[in-house]
Amino acid sequence: MKKIIITAANGFIGRKLAEYFVNDYEVVALVRGKVDQVEGVKYLEWNGRDLGDWQLEFEGAECVINMAGRSVDCRYNEKNKAQIYSSRLESTKVLGEAIESCINPPKLWINSASATIYRYSEDTPMTEKAGEIGTGFSVDVCQQWEGMFYSFAHSKLRQVALRTTIVLGNGGGAMAPMVRLVRFGMGGKQGKGNQMFSWIHAEDFCRAVAFIIETPEIEGPVNMAAPFPLTNNEFMKTLRRVYRAPFGIPVPRFLLEFGARIIRTETELILKSRFVIPEKLMQHGFIFHFPDAETAAQNIKNTD
Repeated sequence: MKKIIITAANGFIGRKLAEYFVNDYEVVALVRGKVDQVEGVKYLEWNGRDLGDWQLEFEGAECVINMAGRSVDCRYNEKNKAQIYSSRLESTKVLGEAIESCINPPKLWINSASATIYRYSEDTPMTEKAGEIGTGFSVDVCQQWEGMFYSFAHSKLRQVALRTTIVLGNGGGAMAPMVRLVRFGMGGKQGKGNQMFSWIHAEDFCRAVAFIIETPEIEGPVNMAAPFPLTNNEFMKTLRRVYRAPFGIPVPRFLLEFGARIIRTETELILKSRFVIPEKLMQHGFIFHFPDAETAAQNIKNTD
């Protein structure tokens, strides 16, 4: 079996990928410490900074998928900012060094990135070709992250940066807290509600990664998003309809700011308008199982 190496395979998306690929590939997972394991996956410990025995697995591997990076669901104080930078840049750098040390290196390196790299947009869709880069801390993280990734570019290595939107699914991620809000009657629009909400179902995320592996023409940045983004107001209405919530109290910006301080996160995660279109995936013929929010939410509810 061909070998796939997945970092941060104990995280929400990393575990989904390990579960998805384990039946068709030899999956090696690089993790920090003990984790709940997926049967059939080989787990190795790494620290995301230094080379070690784990790099021996890279010889002859088909693909490396790097999902490592400290969660951005936190307050952006100086300590957390430093960790957000270092966890992404250091893990990407050491993986590049491991690949370069191989006699028979992997053919493909897929690195996590973020659609947050694009500017705030309510009316202009951001594609890989025409997307406009934004400004600020989160954008700078994304730019440095991709910069580190592409600093290891060479002719024999195909590289793909996954500019990922909000991943919706069971077992973690953003869906559970949003559903809780809906069920407790707090599922109204957040802020003005006109900010665009771009997302992708976890199953389509995994299927898209498999599609990238199998489509050698795809390289460079890839927007990991469903084809039909919608406003925050429309998305919350969809959740209320699917979960049969009779009403949803709107949450104005000042309350979001207050609540974000209490739960130690940032309102950017909710209020930034992300209008992202998966142009490259669609141009190469990828078919989404869950192209619209209602279909995705209904599936997640039915499989919860």
